[in-house]
Order: sequence, then C-alpha cells, then structure tokens
Amino acid sequence: MSILLNPKKYRDRGYPDERSKEIMLKTIEWFEKKGLAKQKEAYHNREWCEDWQKFVTEERIFETIFLPKGYGEDPNQYYSTYRNYEFSEICGFYGGAYWYTYHVSTLGLDPVLLGDNEEAKHKAAAKLKQNAFCAFGLSEKEHGADIYSSEMKLYPKGDGTYVANGSKYYIGNGNVASTVTVFAKFADSDEYVFFVVDSAHPNYECVKNVIDANQQYVAEFALHDYPITEADIISRGPKAWDDMLNTINICKFNIGSGATGIVTHSLYESLNHAYHRQLYGKRVTEFAHVKRLFSDAWLRIMGMKLFGLRATDYMRIANENDKRYLLFNPIMKMKVAIQGEKVHEHLFDIIAAKGFEKDMYFEQAVSELIGFPKLEGTRHVNMALIAKLIPSYMFMPGQFEEIGRITDNRNDDFMFKQGPTKAYAKTKFHDYNPAYQSLAHLPNVKVFMEQIQAYKEYLMVSGQDLMKQMMEFDYLLAVGELFTMVAYGHLIIESAKIEKISDAVMNQMFDLFVRDFSAFAQELYGKPHNSDAQLEKIEKMFKRPVPNKEEFEKVLQEEVYSLVDVYHQNP
Repeated sequence: MSILLNPKKYRDRGYPDERSKEIMLKTIEWFEKKGLAKQKEAYHNREWCEDWQKFVTEERIFETIFLPKGYGEDPNQYYSTYRNYEFSEICGFYGGAYWYTYHVSTLGLDPVLLGDNEEAKHKAAAKLKQNAFCAFGLSEKEHGADIYSSEMKLYPKGDGTYVANGSKYYIGNGNVASTVTVFAKFADSDEYVFFVVDSAHPNYECVKNVIDANQQYVAEFALHDYPITEADIISRGPKAWDDMLNTINICKFNIGSGATGIVTHSLYESLNHAYHRQLYGKRVTEFAHVKRLFSDAWLRIMGMKLFGLRATDYMRIANENDKRYLLFNPIMKMKVAIQGEKVHEHLFDIIAAKGFEKDMYFEQAVSELIGFPKLEGTRHVNMALIAKLIPSYMFMPGQFEEIGRITDNRNDDFMFKQGPTKAYAKTKFHDYNPAYQSLAHLPNVKVFMEQIQAYKEYLMVSGQDLMKQMMEFDYLLAVGELFTMVAYGHLIIESAKIEKISDAVMNQMFDLFVRDFSAFAQELYGKPHNSDAQLEKIEKMFKRPVPNKEEFEKVLQEEVYSLVDVYHQNP
C-alpha cells in the first residue's frame, strides 16, 4: 500500500481509536461532497471559509485533536502529534485556506495550554464548542518577526486590573476567533505577558484583512482599552517568552504536513492529465524528460512523507532528556515545505499551460504553497536554529534507545511542558552513521555517504573561523543546507525501514539526493569567504549519482505511473 495520502482509500489507514478514524473520514467526506467545482468557485471569489468553521465546530474536531489529556469532555482525550499530522495533511490536500484556519487555531490555543492559568484553559476548551477558531496575536506591523520589540501593552489600573492597547498584524482568524492569545509587555515594567481576548468584544477592532490574494483572512486588529483581569493572563515574564517560542515549536510542524498534502494532490492531478494527453503520437508520460520530472517529483514527495512520519515519532517521545525534535521540527517546517515548491516546479514543467487553468486544483496549489516556507520564521531564521546544532549532531552523538513508529493514543505530555528555551546548542542526537550504513550496499547511498564525509572534513578544516563566516546569513544558509541534507536523509532511511520501502526506491531517492547535495555544495563553493582549505573539501562534495536505467524505469512504472487515475476529486 502506498504511503501517500489517497482520500478514496483512506479506510485502509489504522488508528488506535474510532474517534480518530471518524474525524479523518468525516473531514474527507465533507470536502468530497463539496466537490472541486464549488471549492474552486469559493477560491476565485475569495470567500472566507465560513462553512468549514461551522463544520469543524459542529463536529467538535478541534476539541478532540487540540486538547491534551485533562481538558474537554472526552474521558479518552489525548493530544497526539501523529493525529495532528494526519489531519493537517488532509487539510492541505484540499486547500491552503482550510489548512491555514486549522494551523492558526493551534497557534492561538497552545499558549493557553502551555500557560499557568488553569481556569483559562478550561474556559478556552469550552469556547471551542461554540467557535472552534482561535488566533495567535504575535506579529506587529512595524516589527514583523522582531518579536523583541512588541508595542502591545498592558496598562495597570491600580486595582489589580489592566487595560490593553496596541495592534497586531498578520493574524490569521483575527476576524472571528473566540480565543485570541496576545503577546505583549506590561507598560510599567516592560515584562513579557500573554493574555486572552475575544474578537467579539466591543473593545476589539478588526481593522482589515491585510491580504487580497485568496480565501484567507489575515487580520490587523487593535485593542482599545480592552479590560484585562488576572483571569485573562495566561503567563508572564520569562515564562511568557518561553511559551511563545514553544507554541511555535509545536505548531510549525504543521507546515511540512500541510505542504505534503498539497503536492500529493498536485501529483495525482498532473499524472492524470499527462497520461491521458497525446502529443506527437505518444503519451506525454512517455517522453524522457517527463519521466525524469515525474520520478523526481514523486521521490521528493516520498521523502517529505517519510521524513514527516519519522519526525512525528521524535516529537511524540520528547522529554527533558530527549529534545531531538528541536532539530527535526525546523527541518519539517523549512526543508519539507521547500521540497514541496520543488515538486511544483517539476510538475509545472510537465503540465505547462494546464497548470494555469482555473478549474484545476493545481492552479490554486502553486499559489498557496508559496507562502508555506515563509510562515513561522523565514528560511533564514529556521536555518539559523538548525545550524547551531551542527557540532552536536555531526561530532558528539549521544546514546538513545531505538524507537519505532508511534501511532498509539498516548498523550504527548512534553509538548506542553517544554520548559525554558535554553541550552539549545547542547541538544544531543543519536549517531546518524548506523542508518546510512544499513543501506551502504546501495550505490547512491554509498556516494551520499562520501559526500557526508567530505562535508565533515570541511567542517573540521573550517574550525572556529566557520562561526565568524556564518555570521553572514548568506554563508550560513549554504552551510546549513548541506547539514540539513544529512539529517533529512538520516530520518528518511529510518522511516523507510519501518514502512518497508524497497531498495530500488531508496537507491533512486538517493540518486536525487546526491544531485541535490552537489548543487548545494556548488552554491557554497561560490561564496567569497572560503579559504583554500575549505574550497578543497567542498570540491570533494561534487559527486554524480550512479545511474541505473533499468531500476529507474522499474520504479517509474511500478510506483509512480501506477498512481494514474487512483484519485480524482469529486467534481
């Protein structure tokens, strides 16, 4: 069975409880009943998805998938990163606007769940019954990602209460959210604070939708002497700061799974079109360049899915002594989303003008996916996080017990107990070498291992100078892309073993990864700050994959082209 999402065969997937299965199937049924034509009509009319809000609220879906154990009315309630991964992928599969309302609702609710205010937690959980949408009031118009410079303020009134004044910008669901968590500072102390407001309150002004490109509502909102009591404050001081970052840690994971859903749908649509189109007396899918493009597109999606599933496992087993998710999470956010953009480049080169047609899902998908890598920190911001972990990951592995695929109904407790965001660079990881050695019999994995060794030698000859060089984001990005490839391949190999992916598929995937690694090395080679010793090591990273035409054709026909006509969205 293919690991790629196919809504028409979703009953084959296993869950530890009937409620989880019910949520996924009802969601798929809702989208398929709506149909592609109505979905595209709403997209082109820029209709905000009020019907989706009604559906998830009435079905109480967000209550089930958002709330950790101890909240809500279900005695079997639990928070599962795996379940959220699955739901996020389905939302992305059908449209970015639906995914976005889900994503920003998790962002809006999680500061409450991470906070110290138990009364506020139960109140927010109860509000999900009337309106499941939440919002995360963090960014500001003049400061953007500079969250140190928040100008939203809480002003003490002298009687133990406060009023909030200021504005927030780029706030998804800010037009309707019943729970809006707001990151601010106390006016008298400049101490950070998180508090909760309601968009329906008369002192809350939804100023405007700051975008005009699609169905999404990304608000500017303002608070005008909004009354706040201690019951509305969910955290303060360093705890508020940590909760803000930890919220992003939990939720930016959705970006990779949403992107995987989007491009999976695009692949089906592109395959169906190309296979049934004749040019110059033969099917489009028979042209050599089209075969390569479809193969690369499928292999990239398979990598996205395999990495995402494995990264989910590490999110779920995280604890005070195991924070490996701190690397795999930003890779999921950044690398997987950008891989999705590359998939669209491949597919667009195949279907060409068809990709612009208004009745195609593809036209919508390309436009919506562009924003994914820019959410919750830019590529450079996330790479700066990733690069801090290079020494620990590459040179100082720790000891951890091996884990399998985790799809059970355990509550992912640590996600809401992550604690202070400190000692990040000291995070330990298990040795990547055993995973690669397990596939060293595959020619292209062997070549990739040679590239990793050359990269390691580059790091060693760079020494302390590398830290100075990486002060420039341009150089850091080039170094970090190569490092990310090492960790990306590592988890994909682990995941492929669990999912019983064939050696042929894996060898073809690393054919692609060898080419990617060489391209990133070429980018690094062109930077002006390299020393002669560094250039020598970078040159060793330039490798070509070991071609295998028979294997390529076998994977293409048996894996990629076997997906023709397996999925069409209901009209």
